Amino acid sequence: MSGFELVVLLVVIVVWLGLSALVLRGWRRRGRRQAELIGTPPAVPDDLPAPTHGPDSGLYVGSTIAPSWQNRVAVGDFGDRAAAAISSYPDGILIDRKGASGIWIPRSSITAVRTERGLAGKVMTADGVLVIRWVLPSGTEIDSGLRADDKTVYPEWIAEDPDEEQRKE
Repeated sequence: MSGFELVVLLVVIVVWLGLSALVLRGWRRRGRRQAELIGTPPAVPDDLPAPTHGPDSGLYVGSTIAPSWQNRVAVGDFGDRAAAAISSYPDGILIDRKGASGIWIPRSSITAVRTERGLAGKVMTADGVLVIRWVLPSGTEIDSGLRADDKTVYPEWIAEDPDEEQRKE
């Protein structure tokens, strides 16, 4: 490798590191701006009974501030994509993520369960993401999405939507 090639390589590495640092800085700023809006999410109960539905495996794609499908939540590890399993319980839904904290969605805070083409910057085929819209204790409405390994489970999850029966009437 010639001296010129080495200099070009070093410049490319420095530029890449600089851009990566700017992206990380922006993500942290977004998290600070959203902290009050998001507040403290509900804790996963310690004594969960056996699930009434699931677990169904998939990829947690993230959570966004509703109704925007791209305004990704950056507070804590809410924005971290991770392999996950979703399970339903009488009092709520648990998204159990590997390498990240679990997300507990109390049944009383769920406003809709539906499928979407995309969420949190992740775009797939039609009805590729199962999205749960729910209200945080802070009053902010968010959408949390999971791309299931087996998409045939989506109708069962949508049937759990508390308002589905009212919309059909």
